[in-house]
Amino acid sequence: MKQFFFIVPVLLLSYTAVNAQNISLDIFGGFSNYQGDLQDKKFSLNQSHPAFGAGINYGISTHFSARAGFTVGKISGDDKKGEKNKDRNLSFSSSLSEFSLTLEYQLLSLEEHRLTPYVFAGVAYFSFNPYTTDTAGRKVFLQPLSTEGEGFYNGRSNYKLKQLSIPFGGGVKFALSNTVTLALEAGLRKTSTDYLDDVSTTYIDQNILFNNRGQEAVDLAYRGYELPGGVQTYPADGTQRGSAKSKDWYYFSGLHVYFKLNNDADYDGNNSSKNKLGCPRNF
Repeated sequence: MKQFFFIVPVLLLSYTAVNAQNISLDIFGGFSNYQGDLQDKKFSLNQSHPAFGAGINYGISTHFSARAGFTVGKISGDDKKGEKNKDRNLSFSSSLSEFSLTLEYQLLSLEEHRLTPYVFAGVAYFSFNPYTTDTAGRKVFLQPLSTEGEGFYNGRSNYKLKQLSIPFGGGVKFALSNTVTLALEAGLRKTSTDYLDDVSTTYIDQNILFNNRGQEAVDLAYRGYELPGGVQTYPADGTQRGSAKSKDWYYFSGLHVYFKLNNDADYDGNNSSKNKLGCPRNF
């Protein structure tokens, strides 16, 4: 799969090198966030973080284009900032990086209109690595601790830190000129993991966890004891810790700026000085 995500962009660049008039440089700036056990809102600015990216966009036709991009951001969640499970007192953060290949469909042609809605969908390869801060202020990565017994308990397997996701979404594009286009976009990512936040299912017996991963794993699997007046007793085996009913999501939303690299021809190969781009566009 890693080879696929390397070879496809190389082939795309090789193919499009002779069609440079259809290539645009894509610069992205916006925010990243996630939806899961520590952030139950489907789409929210709460606990969001800045995100940035870059890529290329290849115009297949006046309505379709292909986009390859690399985006980096951060996701986090904290029970103290949520409306539920405050007594659980868990928190996490994770850097997030993604390489995506998507196909876009523009409802209207930007050769004839300045403004058009669009939608996109594709495939992405992303990496994450959840961590938290212990009571001493130290940064601790959570996946090696198997806080829910991943890798040794009740058939629960370790989750992978590099996975595939399905990006999709939409937005609105606005042509500032023949060479510069803005796009305001909301993009969701459907994943196949429930462990972006290291929380998914139930607590396991603290003695089993201690024997397999040590005291640090026990301390960070349940943190209600850190709260003033919090429950000091570690939850019994099988007590609900998270919800495995649905997988986690993440999303990148914000502004894309497209810079066309060559404006000598339109998609049909005609001279752009005589095509519709030279005429006033309709909104």
